[in-house]
Amino acid sequence: MSEQHTADLTGPPPGGSKGRVHLVHLYPREMSIYGDLGNTRCLAARLRWHGYEPVVHDHHPGAPWPERADLLVGGGGQDSGQIRVQDDLAAHADRLRQLVADGVPMLMICGMYQLFGQAFTTVEGTRLPGLGILDVTARGNAKRMIGPVVLETELGDVVGYENHSGSTELGPGQQPFGRVRHGSGNNGNDGTEGARTGNVIGSYLHGPLLPANPALADFLVGAAARRATGDFVPGDVDDTLAQEAHRRQVRRLLATG
Repeated sequence: MSEQHTADLTGPPPGGSKGRVHLVHLYPREMSIYGDLGNTRCLAARLRWHGYEPVVHDHHPGAPWPERADLLVGGGGQDSGQIRVQDDLAAHADRLRQLVADGVPMLMICGMYQLFGQAFTTVEGTRLPGLGILDVTARGNAKRMIGPVVLETELGDVVGYENHSGSTELGPGQQPFGRVRHGSGNNGNDGTEGARTGNVIGSYLHGPLLPANPALADFLVGAAARRATGDFVPGDVDDTLAQEAHRRQVRRLLATG
């Protein structure tokens, strides 16, 4: 069954709660490498800092779907991990598409980004059909794209770290998550990185991504809180150190070309 976290980052925040927000982490055993679990922990922490009560569900293959989902995250994995979750993802495809239509915010990293696209073809030639939520197609190849990344996005500059062999192409009209200022991005050629449709973001950026980008994290938190409670009332969160680290990383990477 789906597991609900009761760790120190969950439960009501000190001083009372503005409401519960249910966060679903898809396939944390199979699809959570390169530090992607940190995105879930970051979202739970920031929800509490803003005064909301995070309820974190781990969804595993074959488990019943959680009764409520206000925010979804998924991470990267090996090709074998994608194969192991494929059937369960297909079983919940209609539910996930309806959640997208309802405006539920989602962050899908690397392997889960690929599975939210049209299809992913492994290096060996195995084709894994995707959900078609994002109009992207990906193909594994021998060359890996590895290194730090800076993106220009609608949410400001985003920093992260890519490590993927999938080369991804956007379909006609598909909006990228961002434009590459440093790094390779989707394919190393067209200057795009990731994909975004409404509140759904797909990206190759690990790191984990959200602790290094508080504005992006709060975009997801705010959308989830509004869905869960009808409003988002930000708390008094001190992001001075995170913002300074973010600015320094952007400057350093852009200075190196």
